[in-house]
Amino acid sequence: MPRIRELGIYNGRLSPGPLNAITDVAGVAVGHFTLIEGEGEWTGSGPFRTGVTVILPHQGNLYAEKVPAAVHTINGFGKIIGFEQVRELGNIETPIALTSTLNGPRVADALMTVMIEQNPHIGLGFAETGRQGYASVNPVVGETSDGFLSDMQARPIGLPEVRAALADASTGAVAEGVVGAGTGTSCYGWKGGIGTASRQLPADKGGFTIGALVQSNFGAPEELVIAGVPIGQHLHPSQFQPRPEDGSIMIILATDAPMDKRQLERLCHRATFGLARTGSICHGGSGDFVIAFSTGYRILDRPEEIGGERPFINEQAIMSDLSLAVIESVEEAIYNSLLMANTVVGRDGNTRIGLPADEVKELVARWQSGKVAE
Repeated sequence: MPRIRELGIYNGRLSPGPLNAITDVAGVAVGHFTLIEGEGEWTGSGPFRTGVTVILPHQGNLYAEKVPAAVHTINGFGKIIGFEQVRELGNIETPIALTSTLNGPRVADALMTVMIEQNPHIGLGFAETGRQGYASVNPVVGETSDGFLSDMQARPIGLPEVRAALADASTGAVAEGVVGAGTGTSCYGWKGGIGTASRQLPADKGGFTIGALVQSNFGAPEELVIAGVPIGQHLHPSQFQPRPEDGSIMIILATDAPMDKRQLERLCHRATFGLARTGSICHGGSGDFVIAFSTGYRILDRPEEIGGERPFINEQAIMSDLSLAVIESVEEAIYNSLLMANTVVGRDGNTRIGLPADEVKELVARWQSGKVAE
């Protein structure tokens, strides 16, 4: 299963990083836990085609050393967790987790357990240090529904699975397609999944890196556009089965540019354009959410000193370049989530076909030569 660039039909204006992944942003790690278990009819305890994906902005204690962050809701039909505190304080203090809709609260609970283990004062205060106040923790969890292929009611993803995903986290190449939170998702009527991509700004624009990771689970077959070609109008899944919900997408953005909450919000808004390039119209029943964070500096938890200095970037001088980097990264990540996903048969025989790369390549070539078949 090739990534989009291996087909030779897509190139952005900006160059990708060495891995063309969110992990091209130094220090960012991604880990997955994948659960594929059982066959045939729904039992109340399977079959499962689900999992969890975690994104770590750095390898240290995220609660003690938070990162600046922002969130954005494109369409709010979803069950995301932790967004309000990020909007209020502008930081993230736990790994970001992606999972299936009904697993969300269990994954959030697992993240709280892990953070309490790392920071035993959470919930107890600072009596031993003579400082005032009590500490809480804000887990950030995104979700999309994998109920078409998996038994969501059983909610099989909890603390052991989150621990496994954290243990799997790596700063290297990112597994894509049918893995982690993308195991049971659908995209444009085909099999969706996890996808990632990155872009690097030129040296005279700061040389900053922006990476995107998506959990794709949205869209109707006729809407799919790849590299500007209306693929969905000419290529349709042979075994397409409609589902009642419209689907969703989670988009995670990372950058090493030292940006604050306001600046990161601007990046979040640009992700919408990358999503639209692939044909999405953001259906009314779709939950489309963006989380962005910067590794450019860290925010200490309750520092001793009130004042301090932080790195600063005049983003307006390079905002057009940053916007293009976000748009291209999100667009390409969605393509990779489709092309890297194999066919999956889930509960009750429900099936999602993997997007056929050879047919996509041929159709794009014919379209570009003006010879596309009617």
